[in-house]
Amino acid sequence: MRIPILIAWRYLFAKKSQNIINVISWISLLGVLVGSAAILIVLSVFNGLHSFVGSLFSSFDPDLKIECVEGKVFQATDSLLNSIRNTDGIESASCYLVDNALIKYDQRQMPALIMGVDDYFGEVTNIDSITTCGQFPIWKNDNSNSCAIGYILAQQLGTNPMAFSNQLIIYAPKRIGNINMANPEQSFIKQISTVASTFAVQQVDYDSQYAIVSLSQARKLFCYADSEVSGIGIKIASNCNADRVQTLLQERLGNSLSVKNRWEQHSSFFRMMEVEKFMAFLILLFILAIAAFNIIGTLSMLIYEKKESIFILKAMGATKQTTTRIFLFEGLLVSIGGALIGLLLGIVLVLIQQNFGIINFHNSASYIIEAYPVQLISSDILIVFISVIIVGYLAAWYPVHTIVHKYYDETK
Repeated sequence: MRIPILIAWRYLFAKKSQNIINVISWISLLGVLVGSAAILIVLSVFNGLHSFVGSLFSSFDPDLKIECVEGKVFQATDSLLNSIRNTDGIESASCYLVDNALIKYDQRQMPALIMGVDDYFGEVTNIDSITTCGQFPIWKNDNSNSCAIGYILAQQLGTNPMAFSNQLIIYAPKRIGNINMANPEQSFIKQISTVASTFAVQQVDYDSQYAIVSLSQARKLFCYADSEVSGIGIKIASNCNADRVQTLLQERLGNSLSVKNRWEQHSSFFRMMEVEKFMAFLILLFILAIAAFNIIGTLSMLIYEKKESIFILKAMGATKQTTTRIFLFEGLLVSIGGALIGLLLGIVLVLIQQNFGIINFHNSASYIIEAYPVQLISSDILIVFISVIIVGYLAAWYPVHTIVHKYYDETK
């Protein structure tokens, strides 16, 4: 194995009778180099976007969510909450209740998701960091009627915490009792709430729909009992493994409740991003395959150049398999060289963008961030390297096995 590699290395850098062979060889290496760097850079951009969007969700969503498998609500008894809070690795837990309602301000009205939260909500999320106006309300008693709403919802309603009149009317259909068709208004529960703050998750689904009120206020609005909740948010201690805590908590709660991490809370969105990343990888890999087929021309001309050397190798006792390996390794050397240099170039460019943000968004003042987010993942480097080697091997296999065998069999 060592001798074929040494001979292949010698053939690759040896002087050729026709200079065009050297030119084509360098073009082949350059094609693999550029393709490898491009794939790594694009994958790193997808990683950066994935990480950045995840950080936006983390401002509003807890590390883990406990929700019922069937139905809308479940009983969050004191014993259940104590069991959750005493689980190893859990720093805090907060109950919440979510349901649909209609919000009216002056002559404007908008459908919204009313989210009732308890006093621990600020501990399991980073809601304070995304509050854009006013202060996030802290409910100290059951009589508080302040709320925090998404900034897009506030714009649609035409109100804000600094408005002269910032009281909203929240309507929710009665869950219990009969509907009076003669007086439909009696079929709704009405509450008045004061806008205390606005928040910006920078995700339309949140900023245009959510209004946060106290848990007790939400229970009165939607006619739920004092212990009924839609879910429980969990804050994991920074030094604990999230997967281990999730598994431990799921085993303790049983099958009636599900424990979801941040990825599972938005599984459709993150799965879509993974599919987009995979499709981009396949498209770029196909382009790389086209570029790698320059190796066919390179090897074909090189084998013709070394036709007499094949005769000499056979005379010296080299088998057909050994001769084939020599030229196959030469094609692999082009692929490996291009892949290594391309990956090194891609790593350098990604790290420069990651640390210095050289490439900015056009009119960056209109965006949440100024520069393209990138993130380098070691597994991507390995995947790109292996993929390039496989493509290079397949590109080299046909001319080597076809032409070398033909010349080898022609010798007497």
